[in-house]
Amino acid sequence: MAPDDAPLTGEALVKEVCRRIRVARSYWDAHNNSACRKERDRALQLYNTLTKEQKEQIPEVLKVWLRYRSEKYFGAHRTPPGGKAKGKPKKQRFTKD
Repeated sequence: MAPDDAPLTGEALVKEVCRRIRVARSYWDAHNNSACRKERDRALQLYNTLTKEQKEQIPEVLKVWLRYRSEKYFGAHRTPPGGKAKGKPKKQRFTKD
């Protein structure tokens, strides 16, 4: 959203939430986890601004994906992205020269 745009309200806000959830799902299907996480966070932020009546307008499939299924993978209990994994060092392969 551009900085000069007015905040979304009503039906436009509901449509934007649905659009962002669908975009996040498409990133998820493409195994693009960082983009999915970012888009999911944006969708969730907008979703939390909706009234109860507006939340009822969102299709159940989208609500379930946003709230429950994706929480399993992107929830606060998960390791945040960007850290280096600790463990065994990778084996070096030697090539013949």
